[in-house]
Amino acid sequence: MTTRREQTSGESRELILQAAAGLFAEKGYRQTTFADVAERSGISRGSIPWHFGSKEGLLLAVLERSLDMIRTGLAEDPDAAQGAEAGFDRLMDSAHALFALPTTKLFVTLLVEALEPGSPIHGRYVEIHDTLREHCRRWLERLPLPPGLSAEALAVAIIGAGIGIHQQWLLAPGRVDREQALWALRALVAGALLPDRE
Repeated sequence: MTTRREQTSGESRELILQAAAGLFAEKGYRQTTFADVAERSGISRGSIPWHFGSKEGLLLAVLERSLDMIRTGLAEDPDAAQGAEAGFDRLMDSAHALFALPTTKLFVTLLVEALEPGSPIHGRYVEIHDTLREHCRRWLERLPLPPGLSAEALAVAIIGAGIGIHQQWLLAPGRVDREQALWALRALVAGALLPDRE
């Protein structure tokens, strides 16, 4: 049975994680301080290292929480879809919903951090991309792919395009219509997989 103290500690931890995720997405990891997180979360600054040990520990916890959210959002089984068109629609609806999540902004913002030599979050990013590609690949394997086109290669292309669209939108939101671009991606993939679709 959970005690009141454990419940309060869990609630504080969640508030800190939510605040840190938003700040890392907006300002980046390096520019965010414990004081920023404390102010936004309403939790004392001293509680943050108590929960997470260090700023790096907080970052890893934010990414782990975000990865759990992605896994939950991608939990639907491809076998549940009936027919190629229904499977395609569910795959693309899932991708569209995924790229609209606030966590996508966080992942794009922190990508540079993940690419740096010795980055503590490099492994988490590899895991995130593996999770996304695996989900996409499992759906694509249920569809009639053109000869010579593997589900793995197409999954890489779809995930890469989605992340690239989001990155362009973050850089210039007034110049890039994210929704239209994601629908354009959907139309391109449909043209390759379902050429007879009207």
